[in-house]
Amino acid sequence: MSTETEEADDLRERITNFLRRNFPQIQMHGGSAAIEEIDREEGSVTIRLGGACSGCGISPMTIQAIKTRMTKEIPEIEEVVARTGMEQQEGMAGGSGMNPSFPGGDSRGGDVGGDDEGPEAPF
Repeated sequence: MSTETEEADDLRERITNFLRRNFPQIQMHGGSAAIEEIDREEGSVTIRLGGACSGCGISPMTIQAIKTRMTKEIPEIEEVVARTGMEQQEGMAGGSGMNPSFPGGDSRGGDVGGDDEGPEAPF
């Protein structure tokens, strides 16, 4: 196995472990989280939230928490994109599509008063 493949596998495993460790509530509430794509060159990961997360009113807070914590804990990740499936449903209905990615241009959350990690998910 090449070093590049081992590094990619290691990064995938760290992201998977991060999701398991930080967000067991997703599963407890009937949702799921899976890695859709990792781009090591761009430093980005795309996460798919499924199950009960699709259409859940607190999905934006869950997504913000994933983004904030993951970029702090895994230095190779600079951008997190999360999808819930709602963007496809709204797009089919002629809407603009929901993009549950993160507000603002700074993928690490910017400097908003020190260690502010944004709204805390209510679980």
